[in-house]
Amino acid sequence: MKPGSGTLVINIMSEGKAETYEGVYQCTARNERGAAISNNIVVRPSRSPLWTKERLEPITLRNGQSLVLPCRPPIGLPPAIIFWMDNSFQRLPQSERVSQGLNGDLYFSNVLPEDTREDYICYARFNHTQTIQQKQPISLKVISVDELNDTIAANLNDTEFYGAKPSKERPPTFLTPEGNESLKEELRGNVLSLECIAEGLPTPIIYWIKEDGTLPVNRTFYQNFKKTLQITQVSEADSGNYQCIAKNTLGAVHHTISVTVKAAPYWISAPQNLVLSPGENGTLICRANGNPKPRIGWLTNGVPVEIAPDDPSRKIDGDTIIFSNVQERSSAVYQCNASNEYGYLLANAFVNVLAEPPRILTSANILYQVIANRPALLDCAFFGSPLPTIEWFKGTKGSALHEDIYVLHDNGTLEIPVAQKDSTGTYTCVARNKLGMAKNEVHLEIKDPTRIIKQPEYAVVQRGSKVSFECKVKHDNTLIPTIMWLKDNGELPNDERFSVDKDHLVVTDVSDDDGGMYTCAANTTLDSVSASAVLRVVAPTPTPAPVYDVPNPPFDLELTNQLDKSVQLTWTPGDDNNSPITKFIIEYEDAMHEAGIWHHQAEVSGTQTTAQLTLSPYVNYSFRVMAENSIGRSVPSEASEQYLTKAAEPDQNPMTVEGLGTEPDNLVITWKPLNGFESNGPGLQYKVSWRQKDGDDEWTSVVVANVSKYIVSGTPTFVPYLIKVQALNDVGFAPEPAAVMGHSGEDLPMVAPGNVRVNVVNSTLAEVHWDPVPLKSVRGHLQGYRIYYWKAQSSSKRNRRHIEKKILTFQGNKTHGMLPGLQPYSHYVLNVRVVNGKGEGPASTDRGFHTPEGVPSAPSSLKIVNPTLDSLTLEWDPPSHPNGVLTEYTLRYQPINSTHELGPLVDLKIPANKTRWTLNHLNFSTRYKFYFYAQTSVGSGSQITEEAITTVDEGKMAMASRQVDIATQGWFIGLMCAVALLILILLIVCFIRRNKGGKYPVKEKEDAHADPEIQPMKEDDGTFGEYSDAEDHKPLKKGSRTPSDRTVKKEDSDDSLVDYGEGVNGQFNEDGSFIGQYSGKKEKEPAEGNESSEAPSPVNAMNSFV
Repeated sequence: MKPGSGTLVINIMSEGKAETYEGVYQCTARNERGAAISNNIVVRPSRSPLWTKERLEPITLRNGQSLVLPCRPPIGLPPAIIFWMDNSFQRLPQSERVSQGLNGDLYFSNVLPEDTREDYICYARFNHTQTIQQKQPISLKVISVDELNDTIAANLNDTEFYGAKPSKERPPTFLTPEGNESLKEELRGNVLSLECIAEGLPTPIIYWIKEDGTLPVNRTFYQNFKKTLQITQVSEADSGNYQCIAKNTLGAVHHTISVTVKAAPYWISAPQNLVLSPGENGTLICRANGNPKPRIGWLTNGVPVEIAPDDPSRKIDGDTIIFSNVQERSSAVYQCNASNEYGYLLANAFVNVLAEPPRILTSANILYQVIANRPALLDCAFFGSPLPTIEWFKGTKGSALHEDIYVLHDNGTLEIPVAQKDSTGTYTCVARNKLGMAKNEVHLEIKDPTRIIKQPEYAVVQRGSKVSFECKVKHDNTLIPTIMWLKDNGELPNDERFSVDKDHLVVTDVSDDDGGMYTCAANTTLDSVSASAVLRVVAPTPTPAPVYDVPNPPFDLELTNQLDKSVQLTWTPGDDNNSPITKFIIEYEDAMHEAGIWHHQAEVSGTQTTAQLTLSPYVNYSFRVMAENSIGRSVPSEASEQYLTKAAEPDQNPMTVEGLGTEPDNLVITWKPLNGFESNGPGLQYKVSWRQKDGDDEWTSVVVANVSKYIVSGTPTFVPYLIKVQALNDVGFAPEPAAVMGHSGEDLPMVAPGNVRVNVVNSTLAEVHWDPVPLKSVRGHLQGYRIYYWKAQSSSKRNRRHIEKKILTFQGNKTHGMLPGLQPYSHYVLNVRVVNGKGEGPASTDRGFHTPEGVPSAPSSLKIVNPTLDSLTLEWDPPSHPNGVLTEYTLRYQPINSTHELGPLVDLKIPANKTRWTLNHLNFSTRYKFYFYAQTSVGSGSQITEEAITTVDEGKMAMASRQVDIATQGWFIGLMCAVALLILILLIVCFIRRNKGGKYPVKEKEDAHADPEIQPMKEDDGTFGEYSDAEDHKPLKKGSRTPSDRTVKKEDSDDSLVDYGEGVNGQFNEDGSFIGQYSGKKEKEPAEGNESSEAPSPVNAMNSFV
C-alpha cells in the first residue's frame, strides 16, 4: 500500500503470477469517528487461450446451397473480438448474402462459385493482452451444375450428391436462431442486440417489428445488413416480443424473440452525510430500484447493523434510519447496501454529532475593490453545529441587511447586485447558534470605471506621410491604468517609425504594411476597455506619365508532384502593364461539393511562378490564378485540370453545438453540420453524446446522419447537461470534441410570488412589491415577473363596468414595479406571476387597492339652446371620467364685438347636480364665448368651449339698416355705373370732334403693324402714342384708323371697351378693382394748348367719385 494513502499497488511483474491476486477486494478507512468501506473491487487476470487443435475437412457444396462456417473461439477474458480474413490479412467481403453472426460464425444464405477459396480464417483478437489467435483455415469449393455433371461422370461411385440437378429457388428458413420462438435477457442501460440470419434462394431480406408497440425512435439501429437489431439504453419499457421476418419472392418466415429487461440496482436516493447537534433529530434515506427489486441492508462502521452495538437514538425502518435525540456517541459511518442477482450498490454516509460554536473561516479585514455598477460578493465562510444563522451589517450601528436590496447566499456570501459609490464601507458578518456567536469584518471600496473618452478614428493616408491616433482614458484616481497599443490584435512592429506618447500613437513614413486595425487597450487591476480604428494606406496621387493598368491574367497552369495532401501548381505570368506584379492569388473550385464557387487558396510573391499547395481530403480540385499590382487585380486565368484527393477521417467537428429543451422532458441538441468540403470523405455522420453535468452518469451516445438536430427524451426538467457532437465518416472519427453545456426543457413555474403589497403613489400611479419565488421553483430561466391588474369598479359606484385586464412585465429578478396610467378614484385588483421561458406560473392571491380622487375630464358635451334677445340656455352632459365626486361646475363667459375683440370675463359657479342653466340680462344680437369645466375636491378639470349669439331686435334692426354704409347699397352702385357710362360717351364724342377736318398723323413705327393694339405705347417710357395736328394737312390715307362715316369700329379703336376692362380679357384685383390694359401705367401730363389729355379709366373715375 502506498504511504499516506489508501491505494493498493500490486506489481505483477516482480511479485508472482496474476492468478495469485484474483479475488474480491474491499478498502476500509477508519478513525475514532467511525469506519467507511468501499465498493467491492473484483480483480481477474486477462486470458487469451489458444484454439484447440482440430482437423478441418474441405467443404464442397453445390451452387445455391446454404452454409455456416463455425468459428467457436476460445473463451477469454475479456471476450475476444471476432473477424474473418484471408491469408493476406484482408477482411472477407460481407453482404446481405454473406455475413458474420454475433457468435462469430460466418453465414452464407446461398453460396456462389466466387465463394470458392481455401483460406477462410477466423481470428480472435484479445485487446487486453494485445494478442490475436488464428483458427485453422477452412477450404470451401462451390461446384456449378456443369462441373457437377462432369464430376459424377468421372466418379460413378460418388454418393455425396443426389443428382445433377441445379439448386432450386426456395423460401427462407432461419439459420439462427432456431425454431419459431426464443428468449433474450438484457440488463438495463446496456445495448440490446437481437439477431436473425436466414438462408434461401433468392437471398432473403430481414424486417423487424415489435408486437403491441413500436420500435423506440432515436435509440433503434440496424447492423449487419439489418440482420441485427440494436436498441441503446434499454429500460424496462423495452421488454416485450420482437419479431424478425425473413422474406424473398417465394415466401416469408418469422421468429419471435421474447425480451426481458433486468436491472442491477441503481440509486433513486443515496444516503447523504448528516451533521447534527446533540439532542437533534434526523433521517438517513437509502432508496434504490432494480429488477428484481434489490434488497436493502444497513451497516454501521462496516459491521451489519444487526450485530453492531446498540444505539437507542437509532431506529431502522426498511430503507430509512430515523435518529431521535442524538448524542455525541451516535457519530458513525453508515453504509447502505442495495443488491440483487445482477449487482449491488454501496454508499457511505457520515452521521456526525457535533456541538460546535460558530466559526468564521474567511480571513478578517479583507479589502474588496469593485467597479461601480457591477456586482460585489463579500465572502463569509462559516462552520458550526447546530448550523449557524448568518446576518450581515453595514457600519458600526447599522441594522441587519435584508434581501430587498441585497442577496444573502446559503454559504454566507453577501451579494450586492449593483454596487454604487454609497456601497463603500465596512461590512460585518455575524454567525450565531445556540452555543455562541462569531463575527468578521470586511471592507468594500467602489471604484469608477475606466472609460475611453476620446477614441482613435478611421484614417486614410498616402504612402510616406504621417498618421496619428488619439486615445484619451479616464479612470479612477486610485487605480493606475496601463495603456497598450496593438496592431491587428498583436504587438506593434519593432520599428522606430512607431512612437507612443501619453495619448497618441504616431506612425511616420507610412508604408503599405502599416495598414490594418490599431487598438488602444487600457487595463487596470479591476477592469479593462479598448477601442479600435482602421488605417488605410493609399498610393500618392499619380503623376500623368505612362498609362498603368492591372496585369494580364496568368496562363499555362500545370499540376505536378501530386500527393495525397499537396500538389505543386506552376503558371506563366501575363504582362504587368507598367506596374510590377506584387503578388499572385490562387483560388480553387471543389467540383464535387460546390461546383462553380471559387474559394481563396493561397497568395505568393509576385516573383514566384510556382506554389506548393496544401490540400484537403476528398475534394475534386481545380485551380486558377490572378495577378495583382498596385493598380488592382487581373481577371482570373483559365482553370487548371482537376485533381481528386483521397478520403480521410474528418479533422474538425461541428460548430455551434447547443442543447436547449423544447419540452419539460426533453433535450434538443443542435449543431451546424459540416459542409461537403469539411467532411473529408463519404458517409459523413455525427456521434451525439450527452450526460448530466452534475451527475456521475456515463456518456450516452448515438450516431446519426444527414441531420443537424437530435432530441433526447425522458430528461428531468431544466437540468444542465454536457453535450458533445463528433464527426465521423467511412474512414474514421474526427478528434475528440470539447463538451458544451445545455439545459433540458423548461416547465411552468410552480410557486406564485408571495407577500404582494401595494403602495398608492398618487391618483394615477401605484407601486407594487412582492417577495421573489425560490429559484428552484422557477424550473427554467427566470425572465421576470408579470403583473395583471384591472379596474373592478369605480369608487363613486357610477360605473361598475368590468374592463379587460392589463399586463405589465418586469424583466429579471425584480421585486417591485410601478403601475402607471391608473384611473383616479377607482378600485383596482391585481396579482403577480413569475415568468420563465416556458410561460407563467400560478397567480398570487388577488390584492385590491383604491386610487384617490383626481381632477375630472371635460364635460362630455355643451349645447346652447333657446336663444332670446337677452338670454341663452346652456345644456351639458357630465364628464365621462369624473375621477371623484363633483363639487360644482364653473362657467366663464365674455362677449365678442364685431372686430372680434373679447369683452370682460364673467365667472359663475353652478351646483354639481345641474345639467342645464339659463343666463339672463345679456345684450341682444351679441356673440358670447363660454368656458365650462367641472371640479372635484382635488381641483378643476379640462374645459370645454362654445360660442352663441343672442337674437336680434327687429325694431332696432330697421334703424340699424339705415346706418349701413351707403357704398354698399344697390341704388348707389347703379348710379355710379350710369355716371361712368356717360363719361365714356363724352370721351368718344371728344375724340371724334377733335379729329374732324384734320389730319391724323401716325408714326411710321405704328404704320408698320397691322394690329394697332400690339404696341399702343412707346417702348421707352410706356406712354401712349402722340396724336397732334401737324403742318402737313393731308387727306386720310386708306386704311387709316377713322373711316369716312365718322364711326369708330371696335377692332380699329385704340380706346376700345376691351382696353377699359369690359371685354373678355378684363381682369380684377382680389378686392374687385379693375385691371385693364393700361393698369400700372403713369397718366400722361396734361397737354398744352388745345391738346386733350389721356382719358381716365372709368373705374378710376368711379373710385375717385366715391
